[in-house]
Amino acid sequence: MRQKELRLALVCYGGVSLAVYMHGVTKEIWHLAKASRGFLAGSQPSSGVEQIYRNLLEHIETNHSLRLRVLPDILTGSSAGGINAVFLAQAIHSGNSLEPLTDLWLDNADVDRLLDPDARPMWRFAKFWAQPIAWWLFTRPGNAVSESVAPETRSEVRRKVSRFVRGRWFQPPFSGIGFSKLLYDALIAMRDGERGDPLLPPDHPIDLFVTATDFRGHLELLRLNSPPVVEESEHRMPIGFAARTPMSTGIDLADPLELTFAARATASFPGAFPPLQVGEIDRLAKQRERSWRGRSQFLQRIMPVHYRNEAVSGVSLIDGSVLVNKPFGEAIEALSGRPALREVDRRFVYIDPRPDRFGSQRDNEESRPVGFFNAIFASLSIIPREQPIRDNLDALEHQSREAARLRRTVNALRPEVERAVDKLFGRTLFFDRPTPRRLHGWRAKAQQAAALDAGYAFHSYAQTKFTAIVEHLSQLAYDAAPELGFPDARPIEDVLRAELERRGLVTLSAPSGGASDEAIAFFRAHDVGFRIRRLRLLVRRLARDWEADPEIPDADLDIAREAIYSILALYYEHEAAGSLGAEFRDLARNVMGDPASFLDHIEQQRGLADTDRIAEEMLAEALEIMPKNLRRRMLLTYLGFPYYDIATLPLLRNEGLTEYDPVKVDRISPDDAKSIREGGTRATLRGIEFYNFGAFFSRAYRENDYLWGRLHGAERMIDLVCSTVEESVDETAKRAFKRDLFLAILDEESDKKRVRQRFIDIIRSEVEGRLG
Repeated sequence: MRQKELRLALVCYGGVSLAVYMHGVTKEIWHLAKASRGFLAGSQPSSGVEQIYRNLLEHIETNHSLRLRVLPDILTGSSAGGINAVFLAQAIHSGNSLEPLTDLWLDNADVDRLLDPDARPMWRFAKFWAQPIAWWLFTRPGNAVSESVAPETRSEVRRKVSRFVRGRWFQPPFSGIGFSKLLYDALIAMRDGERGDPLLPPDHPIDLFVTATDFRGHLELLRLNSPPVVEESEHRMPIGFAARTPMSTGIDLADPLELTFAARATASFPGAFPPLQVGEIDRLAKQRERSWRGRSQFLQRIMPVHYRNEAVSGVSLIDGSVLVNKPFGEAIEALSGRPALREVDRRFVYIDPRPDRFGSQRDNEESRPVGFFNAIFASLSIIPREQPIRDNLDALEHQSREAARLRRTVNALRPEVERAVDKLFGRTLFFDRPTPRRLHGWRAKAQQAAALDAGYAFHSYAQTKFTAIVEHLSQLAYDAAPELGFPDARPIEDVLRAELERRGLVTLSAPSGGASDEAIAFFRAHDVGFRIRRLRLLVRRLARDWEADPEIPDADLDIAREAIYSILALYYEHEAAGSLGAEFRDLARNVMGDPASFLDHIEQQRGLADTDRIAEEMLAEALEIMPKNLRRRMLLTYLGFPYYDIATLPLLRNEGLTEYDPVKVDRISPDDAKSIREGGTRATLRGIEFYNFGAFFSRAYRENDYLWGRLHGAERMIDLVCSTVEESVDETAKRAFKRDLFLAILDEESDKKRVRQRFIDIIRSEVEGRLG
């Protein structure tokens, strides 16, 4: 059975109370991941919703001979969307239930719970002159949804808007410490609640990033031509967590206090909540009688400049969407160095509750002049938040074009490379048994021949590899030792280059052609990238979309693919600093004074020569059981790879891409899920009232948006899963799966009694009316 991983990098936009809708969407991602894990493990689904997802995966396996696993392994978010990213990451990593977050949004995301006690009006007639303002806010023209709100809901909203407006002014109305307590208690409820297995394979990386804004900023060093180094104010403060999926359940992604810090910081909406300061989390820990053991390490990691200056207590963090409302960049960076044990379909999925924002503005305001306060408010808040993601999508598109260019280049070079390998070894060897010893000898001979045949081009290729390796080693030291205080890794790179020149690497070419002895030794000790690129090309030649051969059965391709991915995993372990031992940080701090020890330690810890021996033993075993035509293809590629690499690396610089298939981007929004109701955001969501604060004023609003989030998320999850199948899934079957899934969600929410039955009945009738 062919196997594939559908990997999701999720980006949650900021959206104030529309985060309730986004939670509904992320809950379906969680359910799908749970169903996928259970499907491969053979365990029983824990709910009717997961059973439908399970049925879909079984349908694809039966009808398309594809066993699919869904892995949401990169999660980013900003503002209230960042809260959803934090909790989803914790649920995926720990195996704990996401249900406590549902309770937080529905029960506690209300102005009555969020208001600071000191901000509540103390008597009925407090600020009586503000009462007309409250009524104006409620009765000003809204969209069609607001006009259909039930009378009892209108009364609730009027009452809460009145209380909100008559509270204190010119100070944030919502409580910071109160918000932190709600977030922390929800995380602890997750820990103490229902548990299952982690949703990613053991040791698979999971990355979480949320954005925050350092209100006062901090000085960073910036390199120029003249003066060489200047100081510049920096206000971005991303908060990231990276971990490996544990074997057992219930292990936190990070200390709940740190996850609370991240969620509270990214959602500190200016004017609504006070900025987050570290002291607030310290008070929370004291009140909850919890010890924050990793406090120093956490603060040093996320705010190294403030930590060095002993100024962390004065840092004020406000909403991350002020500067970065759509954190694609962090998700793109997380792709680098990611392992793959089987075929990967990588998707970037972003949740946008309000794709109609420009349309509504155009209809109502395009012809009006921009007013004084509108211009100021938009420049400070609205425009930064609504900045499009075109730059991010262009970067992903560039990566996809690079992957396509690599494929075309390799296909064009293949006949010439295979003739060169045939001439070098003779065709008869490919039908012999390729033992590890033979592979080692053939590989060395092919690499030397490719270097000699390249002539002058080899020097450019060798310099490209050498530069990439030195830059990588320098960056490892720079990241491990921020206390060095450099603006970038360039000073470390200069010291490493000087040390390598002292070791004889002034030139990389030998007088007779090819690589010098010193260069060969250096590449053998440090060139992990070459090994990974070679194995990745082997995997690509096992894919039907690159090379279809009806004479080779799919089963043989799958067995070979699994074997190559297992070998790749050996080398992926060597890329990151985590493989370099506990003493690496101390060596990095001293790299400027002792670069020799730094380089020697990395060479010793990586032990690439030993890894090569293990890899060739595994490859020889895999080649032995392959049919002859597939074995020949693999050997031609393995031995011919130096020819491909010399030709392509200086041009493509594909060094950092480990998931080398084109990246696809998918959106989840009310405009993209039309199976139940047309009309998009305006026809479905109520949280868009009061500048997207609407759901904080009514539980009915929150229930509505949460339920539509689940339904829209479910529809788009089916679309995503079906789109990873090369042969289209039957539309009738897809429609039936959507109908069954919608009804299962409505049944689940009816049983839990979290959503008004009237809402559920209305939507159920629409589902049955449109989908049968």
